[in-house]
Order: sequence, then C-alpha cells, then structure tokens
Amino acid sequence: MTDPQNITVDLLVVGSGTGMAAALAAHELGLSTLIVEKTQYVGGSTARSGGAFWLPGSSVLTDAGSADTPDSARLYLETLVGQDAPAERTHAFVDHIPATIDMLRRTTPMKFMWAKGYSDYHPEKSGGSAVGRTCECRPFNTAVLGPELARLRPGVMKSSFPMPVTGADYRWLNLMARTPRKSWPRIMLRAAQGIGGLMVRRRYAAGGQALAAGMFAGVLRAGIPVWTDSTVTELITDGQRVSGALVQRDGTPVTVTVSRGVVLATGGFDHQMSWRHKFQSERLGEHHSLGAEGNTGDGIRFAQDLGAGTALMDQAWWFPAFAPLPGGDPTVMLAERSLPGCLLVDQNGERFINEATDYMSFGQRLLAREQAGNPVEAMWMIFDQKYRNSYLMAAELFPRMPIPQSWYDAGIAHRSEDLEALARLIGVDPATLVTTMDRFNGLADAGVDADFQRGASAYDRYYGDPTIVPNPNLRPLGSGPFYAVKVVLSDLGTCGGVRADVHGQVLREDGSVIDGLYAIGNTAANTFGKTYPGAGATIAQGLVYGYIAARHAAGRIS
Repeated sequence: MTDPQNITVDLLVVGSGTGMAAALAAHELGLSTLIVEKTQYVGGSTARSGGAFWLPGSSVLTDAGSADTPDSARLYLETLVGQDAPAERTHAFVDHIPATIDMLRRTTPMKFMWAKGYSDYHPEKSGGSAVGRTCECRPFNTAVLGPELARLRPGVMKSSFPMPVTGADYRWLNLMARTPRKSWPRIMLRAAQGIGGLMVRRRYAAGGQALAAGMFAGVLRAGIPVWTDSTVTELITDGQRVSGALVQRDGTPVTVTVSRGVVLATGGFDHQMSWRHKFQSERLGEHHSLGAEGNTGDGIRFAQDLGAGTALMDQAWWFPAFAPLPGGDPTVMLAERSLPGCLLVDQNGERFINEATDYMSFGQRLLAREQAGNPVEAMWMIFDQKYRNSYLMAAELFPRMPIPQSWYDAGIAHRSEDLEALARLIGVDPATLVTTMDRFNGLADAGVDADFQRGASAYDRYYGDPTIVPNPNLRPLGSGPFYAVKVVLSDLGTCGGVRADVHGQVLREDGSVIDGLYAIGNTAANTFGKTYPGAGATIAQGLVYGYIAARHAAGRIS
C-alpha cells in the first residue's frame, strides 16, 4: 500500500458480518486483506442475531458426543431443498464445515458448544435431527477488544441485568417460573459470570455479540484493517475481471485495487423497501426488518451492474415479532408463540396457523395466503393471566411483570376481563373470537391440535413447557383477564440475491463466472433455497462460504 488514495490489496471484503470469516481465512492463507464497512459499526446482522450457527457433522458436535454425520446432513438437505437451489452448493457447504470451524478456532479466541436438543426446523424429514445440529459461541469477553469495543455493533435483545445468555440458556430462562430446579442454576451461573466478570474488568457477551466480537478480535489480532463509515460506490473491472472498487472514506474517494478479488458480504436488501415491495409484498411494514440498517442491497446492485443473475428474491428469513412502538423497532418474540396458554388470531378473530412453527415457514404461509387472495391483515397474540405469570416475554418482561403502559398507549396491547370486550378492543367480531377460543380450548384439553398440528414436531416442543402434558405447547385459556398484543411480520434479513457457484463466485445470467467477484451470506441467493434447515443456517452459510471464497481467491481450490 502506497498512496492512501490508491491502495492495492489481494482481497477486498465488503461488509463486516460473516465477511470477517472470509477475511480471516484469506489472511491465514497469506493474502493481504481489507474489510470495508459502510456503517459506523462492525458486525453486521450477525452482531444483532441470536448467534447460532448450524454445523452438521462438525467437530463441535462430535466432540460433545453427537453421532451426526455429513451423510445424514446431505440427505436432509437433499430432501428439504429439492430443486430450489443447486445441490452442489449445499454439498460444498457440508463438505467445508469442518475446515471452516478449524480455521475459526485457529484465528480467533472463540470457543464453541453444541446447543443439544435444539431441533432442526424440519426434523421429521429424512436425515433430520430432533437433537439438532445448532452450535453457539460460548460467552465471550468483549473487553479483549479494548477501545475497539466501541465499534462493535450493539445487539437487539438487551437486558438491564449484566448476564450473558446463550440460546441454550434462554430456553430455561424463559421457564424460570415453571422449572425452577432446571432454570435457576443456569440463571445464577450466568449472573455470576456477568457480575463477576465486571469486577475483574471482563465484559461477557453471548449470542451474536459473542460471535461478532470473537471474529473481530481475530481480525484485530491479525492486523486486518477495517474501515468503518466507508462506502463502496462502484466496482472496477479490467476487461472481464473485477479489479477493485471505488470507496468513499471520510469524504475522500479511494481506489482499492485487488489482485485476487472482491468478496461481497453486504447482507441482503432488508431496508430497501422499494425492492421488498416489488419482489415480496406491498404489505410489509416500513423497516420492520431486524437486519442491520446498512443492508440496502448494495452488493446485489453492484453485481447486477456487471450482469449478475439473481434468484429467490421473494424470500427472507421471516420472523414474526411484536409490533413496534412509534418510531421504534419490532420486538423479538422467540418462544412466546410456542408456549401453552396463548394463540394467534387474524383480523377475523380466527386462528390461521400452527403458532409454534419455525419462523421462516410462518412468513411463507402468510405470503401464500396473500397470493391466494386471502391475506392476513392483522395478527394478535391472545393469552391469559396464567400465561403472563408463567413466562418471560419480549426478553425483558419477567413473569408477573405488567406489560408496559407505553404498549397500551400505542394500541399494540389491550387487556380486558372479558373476552368479548377484548375482541372489540382489537377490532374483531366478538362471537367469532369466542367460537375460536372454545374450539382452541377443546383441542388443548385433548392435547392434540387437529386444526394446525401445534406440538406435533420436535421443533415445536423445544420451546414448549415440559411441565404441561401431554402437549407442552397447548393449554386451555382460563378466566380473565385476557390480553392481546399485536404481532407483525418481521425478518432476520432477506435471503434472495445474486447467483453464486460452489466456490462463491458470482454468476452472470447466462451462468458464466464473473472473475474476481464473490458473494456470501445474504448477498448470495440462499444456499438452502426456500428453506431454513435449522437455527443458525443463515450465519453458518456465510461463515462457510466466506472460507470457501477465500480459499478459491488464494488459488487453493480450482
């Protein structure tokens, strides 16, 4: 690197979420690497996520006693994905998981664990696993980032109490009032870790914060520069090959020339609402996505400018959420809709779905109804006082805590002693809601949801209440007071994007390769087609294809 306005590197990575995995792999292979991030924060949507990653057949699983194999994962993906994505892409993903994890173990201070019991999202499919293949980063001391901690993107699920809660912990934290012998030892352990850590100047984080911080620590240790507040404005080509990019940094245009290529890891088009309305649904709320605010489709647009083909633009990692307060973001709801004592109704006051289904399938079924001319125009979660007394809600409302008055003032929450009065408050026909409730209570009494099969899947039951038998997802609602909270269709990011091959190389519409250009994560069309195989599949494919792309750019894969 010489003139600061004319820089040469081997590999340019655009985006600092799972793009950091590509940078780490490239650096380990001897390539000079630069990460460019247009926002002020490092971590992308990864830092805002639950931090799970789906790693079938990995050493993380086998070291913990799992009998999972790559062959069973391939069978599962072949059954699940079908023709919605190239089979060679899914096979390459499975084949490179072990090496990717080994690379991350060498290049970062992270330690990983298996979230045993977190079922695949479709465990009944051939090759599916009810005990799951989802892994997480163990709680990570973000203080190792030193002054760079200020550049780590904040998380979504915030707690006023300093305790690092993993996804595996959350399941039991949520049941603190129902399973105290199982829940409270975990709570005390994480509380001791969080508070005790602060006493010795350690700041433990879990979930996406741990994963993003761990990779960022590896990037800093490797000396890989990360430019934040730096926007790529154009890709540069030399004939048929991508040879660099123009970057606006601190108000100064910089030409970055590359010898090996550019990796687009800019996320999807989560907040590009014109695209979302065009490709997905005009009913989507303005910026209801939980993806990072910088995800506006930049990488997809750059690639399209060079003739790249796209696929699956109608798809997203859909995620139902509690409706936002005015000017705010939707509130994450994870276990809430799976727990007994609640149900979801539409604008007619009728049930319309298995409330406990995986979140991507949830969104797809809503959109399918819209396309069939029978849209779900409003969603309300109905529950009783026993439910409110029993479970964590919206990450911060502990059992028995009142719903904030601000929710009532905004009209996203209502309370009534009488079910018919509650129906009028949410604008549905009282008689219909009473009929719906009577039907639901009858099914819950029997323990079998004959209408929507809630509780039939191992995935449903993971977030259920094991103290409720025979179905941990079903309980009749008792007497008032009753509550209704508005639910909206959010997402964790879009997952349609540019077509890429088994090496992560971007493909033109005719199927030919754009030399020197790679796309990973949500910038590329979903490796798994229209499906979500298991918790963390979105992050996992970003990590693995970051590794694959770096190796190809380094000439280690032909």
